[in-house]
Amino acid sequence: MTDPGNISIKDYSYSLPEERIAKYPLPERDASKLLIYKEGKIEEDTYKNITDHIPENSLFVFNNTKVVEARLLFQKPTGGIIEIFCLEPHEQYADITTAMLQKEKVLWQCLVGGVSKWKQGQVLEKKVMPGKKEIILHASYIEKRPGSFVIELSWSPVELSFADVLHYTGAVPLPPYIKRAVEKTDSERYQTIYAHFEGSVAAPTAGLHFTESIFKKLKIKNIQKDFVTLHVGAGTFKPVKTETIHEHEMHAEFIDVSRSTIENILQNLNNNIIAIGTTSLRTIESLYWIGVKMLLSNSDVQPASQSGSINSKISELLQWEAYELAKYNIPVTEALQFLLHWMNDNKLEKLLTKTQIIIVPGYQFKIVNALVTNFHQPQSTLLLIVSAFTGEDWKKVYEYALKNDFRFLSYGDGSLLWSKED
Repeated sequence: MTDPGNISIKDYSYSLPEERIAKYPLPERDASKLLIYKEGKIEEDTYKNITDHIPENSLFVFNNTKVVEARLLFQKPTGGIIEIFCLEPHEQYADITTAMLQKEKVLWQCLVGGVSKWKQGQVLEKKVMPGKKEIILHASYIEKRPGSFVIELSWSPVELSFADVLHYTGAVPLPPYIKRAVEKTDSERYQTIYAHFEGSVAAPTAGLHFTESIFKKLKIKNIQKDFVTLHVGAGTFKPVKTETIHEHEMHAEFIDVSRSTIENILQNLNNNIIAIGTTSLRTIESLYWIGVKMLLSNSDVQPASQSGSINSKISELLQWEAYELAKYNIPVTEALQFLLHWMNDNKLEKLLTKTQIIIVPGYQFKIVNALVTNFHQPQSTLLLIVSAFTGEDWKKVYEYALKNDFRFLSYGDGSLLWSKED
């Protein structure tokens, strides 16, 4: 393929009227409209009937990350408000789960609104009384970094975990395009019913439409479901402001995938593997490229470790590496089997690393056959993923959605897109 970095973001724009952005979810999760795109044809249905459009023996892969109450508001004695938005843990922690379980204090990379009002050395304080016990949270400004600040958050009672503290003192961080105040119902509806591992600052929104009723229908039709974890960062809302994609820095995000899930994907390569959301898609595809990268680093291309066993350091996947590694044409089975071999050699039940993969038009999908996803913002990396799946037909899909009253973005309707290669 031609250099993917030369793609002009202006070619991936469309007019999105403000009134088409869903401000609230529908009363019933699975009542949202579903656009089905396959072999160039479009039809529509609702999510409650999604199994009617999926072959038997398919595999659904969901992202079971849980949105944390990452938005913290502190009021200064003078009355001014300083907002701290918790992005991701300081690099001293091995992963998000470790950081979330910290007690007494934690270091976090944050965005800070009103930072000019925050004097150096001033400790902010917030008190809440969720029950009979008072929680006191302090924030100290530690360091300024490009694009973020390092903040130390400390609290009492010290036996509470940071996840507990956020739950009691923070607010759900609705996306910036939902221009309204957070309401009580958002704590439930901006969360999938299967959310489990805390760490995201944005919901994997394709999953918001799924219900226990749909899960029962999946089981009846012998459609398997499995889970990966990608903790969604605020970078998912980062607009592409550069003329070409090459100049845009993709956000790196933590992924956590169990050995059994990789085995399940391997066993279902001849069936349909359907990613529920772009985050699931990026995680699943990253598994292949990480496997390729690890395999090559332990082959004759680069000598294995001195002990003769597989290199014990897991690789992070960088933004453009997939396109560089494609020349090796490593079979999917070989890459995934090597990854499992590596995990076995290192006695690991889970793969914990980061992925920065950017999927753009021209990308060759290695594992995923279909994608369930919402309708995304113009000139976004998420829209580029849709185009990678559907080719130029992305315009036809979005024109249809706009003309037929589909609701857009996080609380909106969604689509089932079959890869143009299938």
